[in-house]
Amino acid sequence: MNFIPLSIPNFEGNERKYVDDAIDQGWVSTGGAYIGELEKKMADFLRCEDVAACQSGTSAIHLALVDAGIQPGDVVIVPTLTFIAAVNPVKYQFAEPVFIDCDDSLCMDPQKLEAFCENECVCTDGKLIHQSTGKQVKAIIVVHVFGNMADMEAIMRVAVQYGLKVIEDATEALGTKYVSGKYADKYAGTIGDYGAFSFNGNKIITTGGGGAVTAQDAEAVSHMRYLSTQSKDDPLFYVHNEIGYNYRMTNVQAAIGVAQMEELPAFIERKQRNFELYKEELADCPYCDLLNFREETAPNKWFYSLVIDVDKFDINVRELIAILHEKGIQTRAIWSLIHHQTPYEDCTAYQIEQAERYSAAVLNIPCSTQITEEEIRYVSAQIKEVLGEHFHE
Repeated sequence: MNFIPLSIPNFEGNERKYVDDAIDQGWVSTGGAYIGELEKKMADFLRCEDVAACQSGTSAIHLALVDAGIQPGDVVIVPTLTFIAAVNPVKYQFAEPVFIDCDDSLCMDPQKLEAFCENECVCTDGKLIHQSTGKQVKAIIVVHVFGNMADMEAIMRVAVQYGLKVIEDATEALGTKYVSGKYADKYAGTIGDYGAFSFNGNKIITTGGGGAVTAQDAEAVSHMRYLSTQSKDDPLFYVHNEIGYNYRMTNVQAAIGVAQMEELPAFIERKQRNFELYKEELADCPYCDLLNFREETAPNKWFYSLVIDVDKFDINVRELIAILHEKGIQTRAIWSLIHHQTPYEDCTAYQIEQAERYSAAVLNIPCSTQITEEEIRYVSAQIKEVLGEHFHE
C-alpha cells in the first residue's frame, strides 16, 4: 500500500488549460479576466450578489473586520477550538478576542455564547459592554469546523438581540448548506453579515493559496475589494483615500480556481460518499466514534474526525499519529486551543470545557477526494488494529 496522505489537492479538470491561457495572455498578477470569472462563479454557486477574491481566508476575515468597523479596544467573540488564523485578524485590528467553548459539532456553543452576553455583559445606550473590561462587544466570528455547519439559527438570534456583527469563517465549509429550518438552502458564509472562504492547498478546492469574502450588503463587498487592492481610487494617478492592503488574488491563482469550481459539486459528492464508507468500516469499532455532521444540513464533509476516549488507551493522539505514519497513513491532531497559546494567554476565556476534551481526543484521518475504497478500508483496519492493541479497561 502506497503512503496515504491526509488531504491533497485534486487537479483533474481544466486547471492546466486555464493557467496556460492566463500565461499566454500575459495576465499573471493581480489583474486579469479569471479573477472576475472566479468571483462570478462563486457568487452564482453561493446564490449571493457578489464575492471578492483575495489572498487568503485570513485576509478575508481581516477585510470583514475592517469593513465591520472593528476598532482598537473593541471585543470580538471567537471560538477557542479552531485554527489560529480565524482569530489573529482580531489582533490585527488591535481588538480583544473573548473565547467561547464548542458544542458537540466542534463549532461555537450558542448556549455559552448567549450566557456570556447575558451574564458577563450589560447593554448600555444600545451597546453591549463587557463588564470586566468596560469594552464594547461588536462582533462574533463563528467557524464552521471541518465543514460542519454551526448552529446558525441560535447564533444569529443572539447576534440580532445584542446588535452584533457576524463573520462566518466558512474557510472549511464551501458547499455546506442548510436543507431545513429558517436557513434552508442557505450556504455557509451567506447567513451572517460576512462570509470568508479559503482556497489553501488542503481545502475542498484550491488556488494554491487564496481566499474570498462576501457580505449581505453588496456595497460592503465592493469596499472590501477596494481595500484589498491598496484602496486605489484612481488607477492612473495613484490616489488612495483609505489604508489598503495587498490582499488581491492573482490571475494565475484565479485560473486554477475557475477550474476547481467546475469540479466542486463532484468533489463534495466524493467527500460525502467516502465518509459513508468510513462509517461502514468503523461501525464495529468500540474504541472510537466517527464524528457526524449536523442533521439539518448537507455538509461538504471536508475533514473526517475520529473522537477517541483517550483515557482508555495507553497511548495519546500524538503517539497514535506516529504509529499510523509508520504504517503509511498520514493523520492529524486537532488544533491546540487558542486561549492557551502564548499571544492569547491573558485574554478572556468563558467556561471552556468541551473544547478541552475534544482538543485531546480528535484525530483527523485521510480524506482526499482521490482516496480509493481500498485505501479507506486499509486506513480503517489499521486504526482498529492499533487502537485494539493499546486499549485498556
